[in-house]
Amino acid sequence: MKPLFLLTALLTSPAWAADPPALSTGSVLFQGLLGLLIVLAVMMAFFWFMRRFSPGQTGAQGVVKVVGGVMLGTREKLVVVEVGDTWLLLGVGGGQVNALHTLPRPEGVSAQALHDPLSGFSDKLKEVLQRRRAE
Repeated sequence: MKPLFLLTALLTSPAWAADPPALSTGSVLFQGLLGLLIVLAVMMAFFWFMRRFSPGQTGAQGVVKVVGGVMLGTREKLVVVEVGDTWLLLGVGGGQVNALHTLPRPEGVSAQALHDPLSGFSDKLKEVLQRRRAE
């Protein structure tokens, strides 16, 4: 019985097997950090590629510009679109787009000023401060 046990012990855990190499904490940390940096660099390259070559909406909208919009419900909204010198009021909802009203572009109103939420903020702030001082 003992010889069989010794033979099994010798075959399952051979004495000639090399010990695993000793790893330092610094080298393991460096390898992990290097792997993380490689993954982040690949992700950044992928997102740059997608932004650069995707067929989505670009910064220059061309002839049609969205002036503004208002949500009416969870799926319905009103959108004002500028086409040339004409503004269109569109109702969007339920997979449909309906033209509700057409009007000429108002004088002195630009689509850029409507998109910039801080346009005229300094003037409004000065007005409020002057009214408070006058009181």
